[in-house]
Amino acid sequence: MKLIRFGELDKEKPGICIHDIHYDVSGFINDYDAAFFANGGLPHLVWMLEQNKSILPKVADGARLGCPIAHPSKIVCIGLNYADHARETGAAAPAEPIIFLKSTTSIIGPYDNIIIPKNSVKTDWEVELAVVIGKRAGYVEEEKAMEYIAGYTLHNDVSEREFQLERGGTWDKGKGCDTFAPLGPYMVTKDEVDVNNLGLWLKVNGKLMQEGTTADLIFRIPFLVSYISRFMTLLPGDIISTGTPAGVGMGRKPPIFLKKGDIVELGIDGLGVAKQNCVGYAGN
Repeated sequence: MKLIRFGELDKEKPGICIHDIHYDVSGFINDYDAAFFANGGLPHLVWMLEQNKSILPKVADGARLGCPIAHPSKIVCIGLNYADHARETGAAAPAEPIIFLKSTTSIIGPYDNIIIPKNSVKTDWEVELAVVIGKRAGYVEEEKAMEYIAGYTLHNDVSEREFQLERGGTWDKGKGCDTFAPLGPYMVTKDEVDVNNLGLWLKVNGKLMQEGTTADLIFRIPFLVSYISRFMTLLPGDIISTGTPAGVGMGRKPPIFLKKGDIVELGIDGLGVAKQNCVGYAGN
């Protein structure tokens, strides 16, 4: 299944995408939030569709899509999880996963604008596969980790490199700015995706910047779920972003960074395509 949320920012309703047509399921589902996943929402949604598919209203053409997950408690990100990306940044491949958190206030929809932060000169892009947790996970065994996954979505891990690397040594400052986590267009349930070999790509102003495959992940998804759960409890609806391949702006010679007017397009096999316009901070 492909889950969507549509409507105005902070007023999104749950929907579903079937054969590229968007349907409103808000008459049957409250939202795709922690309670939905924790209380058997996905099998209930399957049953509901079997009973009511023919009467579901269509979502209006042109309706805004939001993040497909409502109010995740956290976004856990993995740094340097592709060897080619580690090389382009001049870093060694990590011996253990590098973990940082992205603020939930950075979440936007897949076609919303990226706001270049005030005083930013090094805003960058990162196409990533994101994992959506389906049930509470603490000290999970790697062999059972897939049982805790609900599905996957597309993430642009937008990053301000000066804030991240030159302003005191914590990555979070460059990762959690408003609009820095475009997610979607939809969450695809895990039964529909082979995450071991998905192509992913990103373009800026029509030029291909990143192209890779999840086959090159240093730390695989079951290991990541198990590893993270040793250090923090993962809750239903939480998101794990698994890292980006080579081709980011700071790795280029000379470096290239996003500016007002730039257009970022990105996609992952089976998870759809997103597009964001870059705009200036309103206070600039």
